[in-house]
Amino acid sequence: MRIRRKPWARPEIAACPFCVQNPCEFKGKWKSIFKNSQLPLHIELGCGKGGFVSKSAILNPDINYIAIDIKPEMLALAKRKTEEAFKAQERSVDNVRLFVYNIDKIDEVFDKNDTAERIYINFCNPWPRNTHKKRRLTYHRYLMKYREFLNGEIWFKTDDDDLFKESLKYFEQTGFEVTYKTYDLHSTDFTQSVVTEHEKMFVEMGKSIKFLIAKPVDITYEQYQKNIEYRSENK
Repeated sequence: MRIRRKPWARPEIAACPFCVQNPCEFKGKWKSIFKNSQLPLHIELGCGKGGFVSKSAILNPDINYIAIDIKPEMLALAKRKTEEAFKAQERSVDNVRLFVYNIDKIDEVFDKNDTAERIYINFCNPWPRNTHKKRRLTYHRYLMKYREFLNGEIWFKTDDDDLFKESLKYFEQTGFEVTYKTYDLHSTDFTQSVVTEHEKMFVEMGKSIKFLIAKPVDITYEQYQKNIEYRSENK
């Protein structure tokens, strides 16, 4: 989604106490940046306007959240939404950290010492063209990077049929076990998922929401050999 440049976005992020300016400095020690470093760590990749992380953090004060977006304009809106949500609850923003970064370089800011218990990927760009599919946040090369710091599950939502179907293959080929999946989330009794702005919009349009939970397992040599794209890109 294209968004116009907003000159106020970067200064507002820079002045925000829960927005991280130099995320690479915290690689391997993200839990220490929170007031309660013993809480589980959840990460949202591509947080957009912050509807998901702001709601989740309020509902789960016993979890620390990191939300990332490549666009400062989006992150500034996420910052405002987070502030509004916490102000309504008369709470200080103590379990959320936001920062701008290109998820393609996620291995520059997280490593095995960060041990995220959950990663959320909500309605990422489906990149439908064959030449663009390697940009998908569920593509092989991304999933292999997530494995380095994930000690739990990935929760993935989309309205896009092709992205969901092909992502199931990506997860299998990079050593993930899909423990839950549905092609119509809102027809199930699954209640743990926070509804995002995109999700509400797509449901109102009559689209079904696809959802899965996947966890990393030991990857075999044969599985790794299947991942031709990842191997060729990382020689």
